[in-house]
Amino acid sequence: MTFNRRMFLGTGAAAAAALSAPAVLADGHGKPRVVVIGGGAGGATAARYIAKDSKGEVAVTLIEPSRTYFTCFFSNLYLGGFKEIDDLGHNYGTLAAKYGINVVHDWAVDVDRDAKTVSLAGGGVLPYDKLILSPGIDFVDGAVDGWDLSAQNAMPHAYKGGSQTELLKAQVMAMPEGGTFAMVAPPNPYRCPPGPYERISMIAHQLKANNPTAKIIVADPKPKFSKMALFQEGWADHYDGMIDWIGEDFGGGDVSVDPAAMTVTIDGEETKVDVCNVIPAMKAGRIAEMAGVTDGNWAPVNAADMSSKADADVYVLGDASQQGDMPKSGFSANSQAKVCANAVRGALTGSKVFPAKFSNTCWSLIDTNDGVKVGATYEATDEKIAKVDGFISATGESADLRKATYEESEGWYAGITSDMFS
Repeated sequence: MTFNRRMFLGTGAAAAAALSAPAVLADGHGKPRVVVIGGGAGGATAARYIAKDSKGEVAVTLIEPSRTYFTCFFSNLYLGGFKEIDDLGHNYGTLAAKYGINVVHDWAVDVDRDAKTVSLAGGGVLPYDKLILSPGIDFVDGAVDGWDLSAQNAMPHAYKGGSQTELLKAQVMAMPEGGTFAMVAPPNPYRCPPGPYERISMIAHQLKANNPTAKIIVADPKPKFSKMALFQEGWADHYDGMIDWIGEDFGGGDVSVDPAAMTVTIDGEETKVDVCNVIPAMKAGRIAEMAGVTDGNWAPVNAADMSSKADADVYVLGDASQQGDMPKSGFSANSQAKVCANAVRGALTGSKVFPAKFSNTCWSLIDTNDGVKVGATYEATDEKIAKVDGFISATGESADLRKATYEESEGWYAGITSDMFS
């Protein structure tokens, strides 16, 4: 299937068909109140769809600390030189002005599920009838020996969009001639399964152009990864001899780092590096844990509506959720948000609720106009979101097809960001 902006928005509208318009005040003046925490692909989409179609029946508040939201998806293309950082930045002005969403730029610091309130760092307390959590990811403490968040400036993770991505690119561009870039890849499950390997491709693209004798080392705790054959084919075609991937079978899971000395030790062998991108094990964003809806790492949800298994009035979207077969991706979060918004509006206003259907596609760029993809459709079962069917690019595809796949991804990015913010 080929996606463009019009098709993406049309598909989203059909999938979510029963939603409605605005509400500005947090107390709602008697209206049902929905509070959404997190303004990314899940949260912004859910807030917009509930507000857009509720025609004033539901008061929607969106809590997001950042005034400009930088997408994590497509940030690898910034690292590769295919995007500027401003291309990835989006604001919430239209959500407030056009849809009447009460956009609060603050941190949510507590959830009282008994009182049905959310506390803010600035001292405010917001009541809710339905709470939607879409906080993205945080990192598991101690996941990589020698690394914690205090080391993120020396060895950036760059797995949240914005300043970390800019830092990593600056470090790559400042590498000495013939230097070494290292990545510590994450264990499953994690945000955007092909993401680390597209990142390797984009950094290799930069180094090939600007520092062609540089080397890349990848320490990976997994024996295989998403689109592995496609990436390895692309690396051989475009970056032959530059990338050394060390998987689980060769000690890729036995890793420690020393940010002060800028060393990486893999299976007992220490290597001095110039840049090190540490992507640790992940878990749900902290507010989900504070709300008491996680199993310690992720938040289990009901597939039919994304409601928490711990509380029927709390919903968890995107990366933070434990939902079944869907990967943790921007496309997945956006798809889940439409199902959730339909269900929430139905619960609060009695409007029709449609059966849940989900889809996902993940595109990756290996080199200029060399795009690949993987995707699937899903349905809600009693146990989980279950995969129905799927597709993946083939090795050996023509250059024209790969270029079309890349152009398709550009159309998707325009579509999803419009669906979130316009």
